[in-house]
Amino acid sequence: MTDQQTYYETMYILRPDIAEDEVTNHIDKYNKLLEEFGGKILDSQMRGKRRLAYQIAKHREGIYVQLSHQGDGQHIFKIEKAMRLGEDVIRYLTVKQEGPLPTPRSSNKDVGKTEKSETEKHDPKNDTKPKDESIQKETKPSDQVAAAAKETSEIKETGNN
Repeated sequence: MTDQQTYYETMYILRPDIAEDEVTNHIDKYNKLLEEFGGKILDSQMRGKRRLAYQIAKHREGIYVQLSHQGDGQHIFKIEKAMRLGEDVIRYLTVKQEGPLPTPRSSNKDVGKTEKSETEKHDPKNDTKPKDESIQKETKPSDQVAAAAKETSEIKETGNN
């Protein structure tokens, strides 16, 4: 049972009209507050702007942020109070989790940069695989058009009989 530890996940939704640099300021603000209240941050991720299931405070979208943290239960009340008083947080929810501690992941922006740098390192001269799947997809619609034309001509022939 050494692998099973208790930690908390707080998901909060920020207003969608906040600028990106302000979003990072809010994330840093709540991370610092959490540490001041005695919590230990395990992982903090911005999940991006998503459409809400229902309208909240006249907003149809929100910027989702996930925060995994550890500590005694007292820090949760304090961080949620700060979120409740903040004008930019439209919803929040904290859930107690049991299991292996989450490992910090890179943000979505970093993943895109690493993928791009890997493709730049790729040498097309040594490539033995097909160049791109999109090329194969481009040929399929023409096959479908030919098949549809054939079906149409068959229908016309059977209709005349």
